[in-house]
Amino acid sequence: MLKKFEEKTISTTPVFQGKVITIQVDEVTLPNGNTSKREIVKHPGAVAIVAVTKENKLVLVEQYRKAMEKSIIEVPAGKLEPGEEPLSTAHRELEEETGYIAADMELIASFYTAPGFCDEIVYLYEATGLEKKEEKAALDEDEFVELMEVSLEEALHLIQEKRIHDAKTILAVQYLQLKNR
Repeated sequence: MLKKFEEKTISTTPVFQGKVITIQVDEVTLPNGNTSKREIVKHPGAVAIVAVTKENKLVLVEQYRKAMEKSIIEVPAGKLEPGEEPLSTAHRELEEETGYIAADMELIASFYTAPGFCDEIVYLYEATGLEKKEEKAALDEDEFVELMEVSLEEALHLIQEKRIHDAKTILAVQYLQLKNR
C-alpha cells in the first residue's frame, strides 16, 4: 500500500458513537514533522446497486434525506451490517428496497464517498437477471421509499433537474451511459 505523505497517529479522541457512524479526532504527525488534528467520521461501508429490468429500465428509489431536507432519487443502496460481505448486502438491499431478486451481481467499482474526513467506502454492483417478487418489498421500520423504473434518458433528465443529486447514483447512470455506447 502506498503511504506517500503518510500522517502518523499520535492519539485518538472519541467524540461521538452513533447507530451508524462514529466521530473521532486524531492528532497526527505530518510528513514535515509538524502536528495537526484530523476530524474523522468512521462508517461501516455501503453498497449501491445498478439494476436494469428486462424492459431496459433503471430501478431507482425516491426517499427523503434529512441531511439535505429534501427527497432525492437514488439507486438502491444500504450499509454493511457487522460481518456481512458486500455481495450479501447488495442482494439483501436490492430485495428489501425494491422487491427484485438478481440472478447475478457483479462488482463494478468501489469508491470513497468523502475521503477528506470519512472512511466510508461504497461497493457499486450491477444486478442482472432481475425477477420481481410477488410480495411487497420489506423495508426497514424507519425507511420509506417509492420505487421508480426509468429509462437512461429519463435518468439523465433527473440529474439535470437535481432530483438525482448524489454521487453514487450519478456514477451509476454514467456507468450505464458508457456501457450502452
